[in-house]
Amino acid sequence: MREALQRKNGRRRKDEFKVYNIISPTDDGGPIQETMTIDNEKNTAVINIHAGSCSSTTIFDYKHAYIASRVLSRRACYILKMNHKAIPALDQLQRYIFERQALNNMFSDKYIWVKYNPLQSLITDVDWFLFGSPIRQLCEHIPLYKGEVAEKTHDTGAEGCAKAGLLGILGISICADLHI
Repeated sequence: MREALQRKNGRRRKDEFKVYNIISPTDDGGPIQETMTIDNEKNTAVINIHAGSCSSTTIFDYKHAYIASRVLSRRACYILKMNHKAIPALDQLQRYIFERQALNNMFSDKYIWVKYNPLQSLITDVDWFLFGSPIRQLCEHIPLYKGEVAEKTHDTGAEGCAKAGLLGILGISICADLHI
């Protein structure tokens, strides 16, 4: 019944699916395009950062409580169990991006450092049902690594990090945890 009320003539209602687009300058003067697509029906946010070799796609799947980032230059996916204390709710994330788009100068200090060990955190037997179909579509045919939030940035090898997430709102740095 709920689904029938939400759909009219087989189409989604406007408030179920929103797309935000932001173009920001980089330090060297070139542009970075960020696109965030919110699907309220699936309870997901998909963030695409278009920045050449530093491009990435990140999915916040609130239904399954996982975040997955695919860093295109690394041909790998990194998955993290969502910590609801550190990650804003979907409506709050939507408000952040709306404010940033409207003000064009909003900046947040929310930043998550994610570490993974390339030798120990490769997931070889993947339960896609656990992670959900949006993450499966993003990560199915490339290596998948389990990440964990690093409490202290000096616990990560910051020189080998890749940036993902929402730049300036909720940044995610994915770093190899190598201690040689």
